[in-house]
Amino acid sequence: MAATGQIDTVMHESRQFPPPADFSNRARIKSLAEYEAMWNQAAADLPKFWADLARDELHWFKPFEKALVWNEPYAQWFVGGQTNVSYNCLDAKLAEGHGDRLAFLWEGEPGDTRSLTYTELHREVCKFANVLKKLGIATGDRVSLYMPMTPELAIAMLACARIGAIHSVIFAGFSAEAIADRNHDSAAKLQITADYSWRRGKALPLKATVDEALAKSPTVEKCIVLRRGGKTGPPAPMQAGRDFWWHELMQDASPECSAVPLDSESTLYILYTSGSTGKPKGIKHTTAGYNLFSKKTFQWVFDHRDDDVYWCTADIGWVTGHTYVVYGPLSSGATVLMYEGAPNFPDESRFWQLIEKYKVTVFYTAPTAIRAFIKWGDQHVKKHDLSSLRLLGTVGEGINPEAWMWYHRVIGGERCPIVDTWWQTETGGIMMSPLPGAIATKPGSCTKPLPGIVPSIVGEDGKPVGVNQGGMLTIAHPWPGMLRGVWGDNARYKEIYWSKVPGKYLAGDNARCDEDGYYWIMGRIDDVLKVSGHRLSTIEIESALVSHPAVAEAAAVGRPDEIKGEAVAVFVTLKNVEPTEALRNELKLHVRKEIGAVGQPDDVRFAAALPKTRSGKIMRRLLRDIAAGKETVGDTTTLEDYTVLATLRGDEE
Repeated sequence: MAATGQIDTVMHESRQFPPPADFSNRARIKSLAEYEAMWNQAAADLPKFWADLARDELHWFKPFEKALVWNEPYAQWFVGGQTNVSYNCLDAKLAEGHGDRLAFLWEGEPGDTRSLTYTELHREVCKFANVLKKLGIATGDRVSLYMPMTPELAIAMLACARIGAIHSVIFAGFSAEAIADRNHDSAAKLQITADYSWRRGKALPLKATVDEALAKSPTVEKCIVLRRGGKTGPPAPMQAGRDFWWHELMQDASPECSAVPLDSESTLYILYTSGSTGKPKGIKHTTAGYNLFSKKTFQWVFDHRDDDVYWCTADIGWVTGHTYVVYGPLSSGATVLMYEGAPNFPDESRFWQLIEKYKVTVFYTAPTAIRAFIKWGDQHVKKHDLSSLRLLGTVGEGINPEAWMWYHRVIGGERCPIVDTWWQTETGGIMMSPLPGAIATKPGSCTKPLPGIVPSIVGEDGKPVGVNQGGMLTIAHPWPGMLRGVWGDNARYKEIYWSKVPGKYLAGDNARCDEDGYYWIMGRIDDVLKVSGHRLSTIEIESALVSHPAVAEAAAVGRPDEIKGEAVAVFVTLKNVEPTEALRNELKLHVRKEIGAVGQPDDVRFAAALPKTRSGKIMRRLLRDIAAGKETVGDTTTLEDYTVLATLRGDEE
């Protein structure tokens, strides 16, 4: 039994994959010794480490006077300095002679394509910044964006940053109620949307959803509409005096707009995250620290090279899209592929067709997508040439070791390092990850903290736990990309992130650190199961299930049990096999063999799909209610498919 606050570790992974020698020879950080020297240098004087990088990597209209002012829990980075994120993404690239380099390669779901060089992107951003100013948007105003994955979404973000307006991007799949809630909380002055977006061959009416939201958004004065549906969709309703077409506003806009010098701590954007209950939290990120952190983590983790074609499959409506589709890559002069639609339209080979077509070299996607690829079958991959790939990445929930191995073998051809990244909306950028030329990987581990990041795993008493003992993951020192608060709710910021372990940021995840200093994420703090006195992490049970050849994806939750305290209930999606009672018993025994009797599931439910948020995370809260026989409660705004719940509620035993 674990000590107070510790979690029993019931799964072990011994496989290691060192970086290929030819990869290390060309890498930015070439060896473990180089990484360790860099990490130790940063840890010895964190403010100096980040200050030296900030001076070298960002353009400053006015130099900063002090690297860090820390009044727990509030950090100010690069105090007294003035810079501009849009300038660092665009004007700085032109000054470096990269104007002819491709910034975006874009493909819409119907197959339409565009490309934008840095010169062309700069021109479009300047024009749209002038459009914003003409509509009365000024520094500090909030602008709400509800748009499809088109270049105009990035253009709008960069234009806001250019004039100091604060953008709030809302994933273009949320309901009108969710848009209105976010508009109200941020007091948004302007709404930007599109008439339609394309998803699985259908034109989805974004403007109609926005119109419903604007009826409940009294602070929004005007709305800009991008024409995306073309001639195939019915005309979007336009309200005279309030609604304006993007293309009409851009026709006469000047292509010259100087970037506004902004204080280092000026708010760049608000991004709302949904909690299990209560209103969404508006996570606030500021200018200089976020810009530096997004740029350096992009370069370190993805080993950026000038000839890369980089594809992060995340929607810009999530933080991954903010940091690793827009700000990090563009600050680094990268060429970014952006795709609008679903990974299985017109069929399940769409992603691999795009990699072959655009000769993608770096591919960054989510474990939930990888598990879907596994379920769909290798035949869709084998039809395409993926030899351009040199590096793979994962983001979102922790990746199960066997899913990692499939990714390594089938997509990477056993030649591409995998960077399994751990970070959060709140952290602004990647906190722990292999550096692909320096750190040997272990399937399922995010390996080591990046330079400048100091993690600490503690028990419920706040004291550090030992090697291979699970506990709560905290960060022991401020970092430049960290959130600066919850918009309009400082009390909530303190309560959620800083009250439980004084002096340390509480990540909300459980983790353990092994004898090699490698970190393993063990699920959310709320997802620990207490079975017969043992505290078990859900991810270890799920990984044991996914290691069975019949299982594509699994989720483990607890349900009340009079004898054990909690019983283990698992929900399983299968590959192309039929669910049977014999298979149910086989899976129970498989988990017992892999991790021991304490983790053996009491219930195994088969499901065609699991309830997930639109960012791909399994909604275990809903599964706990189903396992316990309760009606689901709380916020289901982000649930991807409500029909999944109806299926899971049925008697599948």
